[in-house]
Amino acid sequence: MSQSRSPVEVFAVSAVSLVEVDAPVVSDEHAVERDRLWAEAEEANPALFDGPVVACADLRVHASGEVVVRWARVTYRHFALRWVTGARSLGSVSQPTTCGGVVVGRMSSSTAAAGRWQFPGGSAEQPAAGESSDETHLRVHAARELAEEVGVVVAPGELRLWVVTRGEHGNIGVFYLAPPLPFAEVEAWFEAAVVREREAGREPEFVEIGVVRSATGLAELPGRRVDYLEPLVDRLVFG
Repeated sequence: MSQSRSPVEVFAVSAVSLVEVDAPVVSDEHAVERDRLWAEAEEANPALFDGPVVACADLRVHASGEVVVRWARVTYRHFALRWVTGARSLGSVSQPTTCGGVVVGRMSSSTAAAGRWQFPGGSAEQPAAGESSDETHLRVHAARELAEEVGVVVAPGELRLWVVTRGEHGNIGVFYLAPPLPFAEVEAWFEAAVVREREAGREPEFVEIGVVRSATGLAELPGRRVDYLEPLVDRLVFG
């Protein structure tokens, strides 16, 4: 595990195992607060959808490098409690560039994290009823998010399992590394993806992308950014 100025823990990982558990029990008091916060979020952003996702219930890291994530089936409104009890399980992709930087994207106003900078990725969807989730499920999800948000198409098998993070409020991230690409090529694919989304009547999840090569570059990004960016950019730059 590496230490950084960020409250995020970063774990080197050789394998990820996922184990389904029962959905978390929410007290009546917390349920009322959750629903109030979700209603406020929906009023501010009518595009929000309370769809099925997974939440992390527990994370165990073994000395061998294997990480065991216990997960539960919830809907998006569960994450309104993240400041109290909630945690989200993510499948995200770090897209390095051939110039040594990494691609970051800024979330659009149609998302729950408008204006925030992050790596491509998001909350993993639930597997079908009766099916279990495994690391392959996360890998496929991560590849799909990279294609949808940035326009870069890569086979799931080309993604390399990299690190797992645990944030200040228990948020769990499973991160993959994509093969490096010239940033100009990534920009061209991103612009084409934005056009396709808008022609289909949808607002793109990312409104812009950029390349970051250091913590100084992160500090120059306008607006908010996810807590894991600093330690992961440091890890990419300094190994």
